[in-house]
Amino acid sequence: MHLTHIFAAGSGFRVLDTTDRSQTGLLTLEPGEATGEKPSRHEDSDQTLILLAGELRAEIGDEKETMEDGDAVLVPAKTPHRFVNTGKSRATTFSVYAKPAFPADKESK
Repeated sequence: MHLTHIFAAGSGFRVLDTTDRSQTGLLTLEPGEATGEKPSRHEDSDQTLILLAGELRAEIGDEKETMEDGDAVLVPAKTPHRFVNTGKSRATTFSVYAKPAFPADKESK
C-alpha cells in the first residue's frame, strides 16, 4: 500500500500511483495559472478530475464551466481540455486516469 496525503504532496503535477489499468495524479495551480496555453488531450485515457480546494475554469471540448470545492468532471479520451485557476488561492485537484496517461514517475513544477 502507498499512502499519500494530498495536501502535503507538493505543487505542480505529480503522478501518485500507477497500475496496469489506472493512474492517480495530483495537480496544483496558483491563482492565474493554467494547465497550459492550449488544451491538451489524452488519446487513450479517460480522466476524472475532482477539485479538492479552490476554483477552476474547466474548458472541456467546446464547454466552459466554473468548478468549486468538491466538484468533479469527466474528460473522455481524445477530448481537448484545459483548467485555469480563476480564484484567489491555490487550486488542488485529484485525478484518476483509466488507463494510465503518463509515465509512472511524471512530475512537473
